[in-house]
Amino acid sequence: METKEIAKKLVDWCNQGDFERPYKELYSPKIVSIENDGKAEGAYVEGFEGIKKKGEWWQENFEVHSSMASDPIIADNWFSCVFTMETTHKPSGQRSKMEEIAVYQVQDGKIVKEQFFYDEQA
Repeated sequence: METKEIAKKLVDWCNQGDFERPYKELYSPKIVSIENDGKAEGAYVEGFEGIKKKGEWWQENFEVHSSMASDPIIADNWFSCVFTMETTHKPSGQRSKMEEIAVYQVQDGKIVKEQFFYDEQA
């Protein structure tokens, strides 16, 4: 699969609320996932097991009220999009809206790296 096709599928599926399908169909088993600079605990994970644990943490800590991905921007084997989300942090009850830029790298027809850039919530 070409980068453009992968990018379109990821954005379409996320906008349909299907966040699991991209992992099953578009991601390499050797995926690297990084939040911002990757230095905080749990902000750098590798492989499907790491992605699974990260997803479980997210589900335990956040209720998602809305989520939308922008059209992707593609350059060679890279693409990016903006995610806009409205969530409630379950432990504190704080509701907030956030945006993040997601950058993806594609090799051999699979996403091998994702990195998310956003301002930390106060």
